[in-house]
Amino acid sequence: MNRLLPQSLFGQTLLVLGAGLIVSLLVGSWIYTLDREQAVRAVGGLAAAQRITNLSRLVEDTPREGRERIVAGLSDPTFRILLSSQPPAITPNDDDVAVAQAIKEFLADQLSLTPDRQPRVAASLPDHSMFGGRGPMMGAGPMMHGFGGFGGFGGFRDLQVAVPLANGQWLSFATALPESGSSFSRQFFLSMAIMAIVIFGASLWAVRRVTAPLAAVSAAAERLGNDLNAPPLPETGSVETRQAARAFNTMQARLRGLIESRTSMLAAISHDLRTPLTLLRLRLENVDNQQERDKMLATVAEMDSMIGATLQFARDEAATETRRSTDIAALVESTVDDMADAGMPVKMLTSEPTVSECRAEALKRAVRNLIDNAVKYGKAASVSVRATPEAIAIMIDDEGPGIPEQYLTRVFDPFYRLEESRSRETGGVGLGLAIAQSIVQAQRGTLTLSNRAGGGLRARIELPR
Repeated sequence: MNRLLPQSLFGQTLLVLGAGLIVSLLVGSWIYTLDREQAVRAVGGLAAAQRITNLSRLVEDTPREGRERIVAGLSDPTFRILLSSQPPAITPNDDDVAVAQAIKEFLADQLSLTPDRQPRVAASLPDHSMFGGRGPMMGAGPMMHGFGGFGGFGGFRDLQVAVPLANGQWLSFATALPESGSSFSRQFFLSMAIMAIVIFGASLWAVRRVTAPLAAVSAAAERLGNDLNAPPLPETGSVETRQAARAFNTMQARLRGLIESRTSMLAAISHDLRTPLTLLRLRLENVDNQQERDKMLATVAEMDSMIGATLQFARDEAATETRRSTDIAALVESTVDDMADAGMPVKMLTSEPTVSECRAEALKRAVRNLIDNAVKYGKAASVSVRATPEAIAIMIDDEGPGIPEQYLTRVFDPFYRLEESRSRETGGVGLGLAIAQSIVQAQRGTLTLSNRAGGGLRARIELPR
């Protein structure tokens, strides 16, 4: 289920706003429908009450012998009128007491009826039989028998009123209040669609405006991981956005200062240590025992090499190089040719030209370090380049014994070597893989080591296209 939901902050915020918009529109439509139905019924009830009042006055003012003719002429299928000498059997219903009471009070006031001469009013929902069944009060009393099948008006609210006349007769009315009908007309859907589009568009703009600075901070953090000298974030937008950009720029400046301070410190240490090493080398020249003198001179040379490698490692991390379009296969092939010309057992497998942006000189050094490591510990190296739409892979295979699985990641630590001696002939100072990994990571790539099934170790550089 979670995989179907958007993962970005922009998508999640937009989903919440969209769901809220849909719920609010549905609730608003429901409230609108209820209000519309009540308004239609109120207007219909008032119109019916006003008509009953006028007809009651007309019949009241008509002589007794002409009333039957007047009533027959005024009655129609949707508004039945009956004149009787006995009070009709109208039983108040609980379906709509409020409507009945309001109409009763209106008639009593308009017709100036005394308390002992009050109209009888009943309002109810009819039987919604699709075959024209009668309403619940349409079959009650003689008055209703005179109205025939009035209860068959399915979908209407029955209204029954009996008004007492001055001479003792009762004037009975039976009509129906139409329901509100369909509330979801074409105009209704059109207005709702326009409102939804306007609100959704405004929400989209607002969410994008809020989340865009976060995307900028994320992109800046990625650039910072590759280049400490990347341009700072613009301090614009809301107060919170400006504060975040300012804090990020301050952090970048501090990191740059730390790297520069470390490089300067290592350079100073290198300079300070090489002076006493030079003096020590001069004094060792005066040692009479040649065998001991050669051992001590080799140790001094090893120390000097370690100092130089450490300084170069720090400089490589701090150095920046402009990215440019480069044929990766050609770059690797030239590196292999140079090392083969120097007498190293290394060969290049056939690879298709593959152009991508990279820091060419730094990448060349990383490949050189890996080839040197393969030749030193694996006797020979075989290099190949493979490209996919997503990445470019540079693979350096050797013919050595490989590395135990538990050490495949640890060997990238600076100064860590599986070979315990410090002899330059057997292992160097343990910075080759660390330097290669630092260079590859600075180019947003990955460097991994794995043991091959047929024997030997594979170093794989994978750079994004």
